[in-house]
Amino acid sequence: MRRNPVKYLFIFSTALITLWAISCSGKTGNTAKVTKKPSSEAAADKADAVARTDTFTGTGTGAEVDTADAADAGISLVRMKQPEENAQYRTGETVKVVLSSPGSAPDSIMVWYDGRLAATLRSAPWECSIPASFTVSTGRKSVKITAYRKGRPRASVTRFIVMLSDIIPKRQGYKVINTYPHDRTAFTQGLFYDNGMLYEGTGQETGSTLREVDLYTGTVRRQLNLSPELFGEGITLYQDRIYQLTWKSRVGFVYEKSSFRQINKIYYQSEGWGLTTMNDNIVMSDGSNVLYIIEPEMFTVLSRLEVYDNRGMVDQLNELEYIEGEIWANIWNSDLIARIDPATGKLLAYIDLKGILRDPGTDTTIDVLNGIAWDSEGRRIFVTGKNWPSLFEIRVTE
Repeated sequence: MRRNPVKYLFIFSTALITLWAISCSGKTGNTAKVTKKPSSEAAADKADAVARTDTFTGTGTGAEVDTADAADAGISLVRMKQPEENAQYRTGETVKVVLSSPGSAPDSIMVWYDGRLAATLRSAPWECSIPASFTVSTGRKSVKITAYRKGRPRASVTRFIVMLSDIIPKRQGYKVINTYPHDRTAFTQGLFYDNGMLYEGTGQETGSTLREVDLYTGTVRRQLNLSPELFGEGITLYQDRIYQLTWKSRVGFVYEKSSFRQINKIYYQSEGWGLTTMNDNIVMSDGSNVLYIIEPEMFTVLSRLEVYDNRGMVDQLNELEYIEGEIWANIWNSDLIARIDPATGKLLAYIDLKGILRDPGTDTTIDVLNGIAWDSEGRRIFVTGKNWPSLFEIRVTE
């Protein structure tokens, strides 16, 4: 029997098409099916996502900061009720910290004072007192609280308070023991005594120098002139090296004491005013109430000392000298020397040198008192001023 090939080809093609259609009907393709969650589940996911963020930090006078869950109205913020921003205390006082958590309470709150952990609170009332053993130094101090939930920091608030000195500084006078000649063209910015000689750093553009000076005659024995664009400032002796600052250039120099040969440069981030050596460190002033404790080899800042008396900050600290455990500082544009406790920043006493220079040719409102040197072996104190014709050995009186 004769078969029709076209007929069989048609049947075969139809079968293939049918099988292909059946196999494709079960595929989902590239379009995913989206199921909308109930609003309560979506909110929970959102809160969980927020909770995975890092600690939030509050600024300003403190207001409310943060909990991670506060993005969803169910959780309230942590608040610091006490102390207030810039509240004043005195060294040795306790500082009461009062917090509130109106909504869901944290698991714990850590309280920090000036970077040190002072207390950990684990339940209401959220209160503590920072002990007097923490409040020994003057200055602007931070009080920070961090709230934790489920082992993670969820909120942080920081306030700053001012710690004044708890003592009223003495007011001291002076007696002139000896008077020595001084170069009245020397704009004195730094001064120290060593082995029978005075060393002096002078200022002014085109006139800044480092000098070795004979105490008794005022004769300049050696002199190094700085580059004319530099304004010389404080000097100090560390081991066998002399350090010298400049005012606004943020660069200083290190010299061999024996030869005045420059052996290094030093750099700093503030203005340079005064220098002194305290044990194994150098102390630098920048015209504010802050003294910088510096490691001499790399000239890196180790710590800062904020100077306050019982009323407020004592700024304009200028030329420095370390004398028997105290830092003495000329207060610029005044007749006062401040005696400072380097352990706490407290102002111990003011020495008033008003009237020490009786020279009609010197206007001490312009050419001000500046320069303190200490002879540790002879226990002698020397003082002078900018462009003064005299240098004085003095004794402090009560």
